[in-house]
Amino acid sequence: QVQLVESGGGLVQAGGSLRLSCAASGSTFSNNAMGWYRQAPGKQRELVARINPGGNTNYADSVKGRFTISRDNIKNTVYLQMNRLQPEDTAVYYCSAARGSNWYRLGDYWGQGTQVTVSS
Repeated sequence: QVQLVESGGGLVQAGGSLRLSCAASGSTFSNNAMGWYRQAPGKQRELVARINPGGNTNYADSVKGRFTISRDNIKNTVYLQMNRLQPEDTAVYYCSAARGSNWYRLGDYWGQGTQVTVSS
């Protein structure tokens, strides 16, 4: 079983930055694919970024060039650095882990979510 705890959300003005963190426990973190999703009010949850154990990354088109996902296998933590935030980035952001290294298996485990609000 994997436990995920997100932190770092908050209120920021458009153009600002935030860094989300997701601390993982209960598994060999370095072997797990990890990802960030978000869900805005009235919308479906969508993939924002993902990273596999080898450090390969993948981003939604809407965040490419603005967001960066990274991982620290010593601290068992995955990060999402969000720059040039826009009001449409407002959502609850969720951390997710896969049971193994395949990032297509993201969604096996979820954190509780952290709210990000971007004011215009």
